Amino acid sequence: MKHLKYFIFAALCGLFAACQNGDWDEPNLTNAPFGNNSIQETNVITIAELKNDAMYRSAILASKAKEIEKDIQIKGRVTGNDIGGNIYKQFALQDATGAIIISVNQAGLNGFLPIGQEITVDLKGLYIGAYYSQPQIGAPYEGSMGRMSRDVWATHFEIVGGLDNVNPNAIQPEDFSTFINDNDMNKNAGKLVILKNVKFKGANGKTSFTGNATTGYVNTFVTVGGKDIIVRTSVYADFAKMILPTTACNITGIATRFGSDWQILIRKTNDIEILN
Repeated sequence: MKHLKYFIFAALCGLFAACQNGDWDEPNLTNAPFGNNSIQETNVITIAELKNDAMYRSAILASKAKEIEKDIQIKGRVTGNDIGGNIYKQFALQDATGAIIISVNQAGLNGFLPIGQEITVDLKGLYIGAYYSQPQIGAPYEGSMGRMSRDVWATHFEIVGGLDNVNPNAIQPEDFSTFINDNDMNKNAGKLVILKNVKFKGANGKTSFTGNATTGYVNTFVTVGGKDIIVRTSVYADFAKMILPTTACNITGIATRFGSDWQILIRKTNDIEILN
């Protein structure tokens, strides 16, 4: 027993010495630990080109799902995700030409797709279409568009430049008032926008964003360019019980469409700027 104690003590000393001498393998940070690092950028098209392709545009206009059989890719930055609890199992991807919603059956997307992260998406084998006219990439669901599985998604995206290539300010919100009379809502649907100097209708200093609702989403309204615009809030959003501002404010969010209506999805609490 005495010899056994000495043996264990010597082994532990050797282990600690090895740690101090740097014998442990250093972590490899060259490749991102998420996504498919084997994707090579080839046949990259813009998001606008994707949505305007005759084959895919017809699926978007019909709110159907169409498999992408072409060997093409898109590249952009994440502008909206589930960080504030108001966007669920999807995120917005935007480049210099447009934006699109990508739907994935996975929670916690902000953990590896933060706002400002640049990614390349290998589109072949995925589906494009629309859910109530909102252009999306995902999977077929009941004749329309739904979410792709997390396993499928993991093989179809690459984080560009590793985890250090995150720039939340790379894409700035566009003034939403310029979209009000847009003849082609799909052109701007999914973009990061700002609604300037607006007031919430019915705000009385007591009502919150979701009121007494305990499930689903609640619509509140602001007026932009003479039209009432929906601000859509989940009961699980971080700001769900925040009292609606009674004074003017600036609102930043993702502009989505539901049929012929615009819906603004606020991403997080500090997207609401109350003006003095």
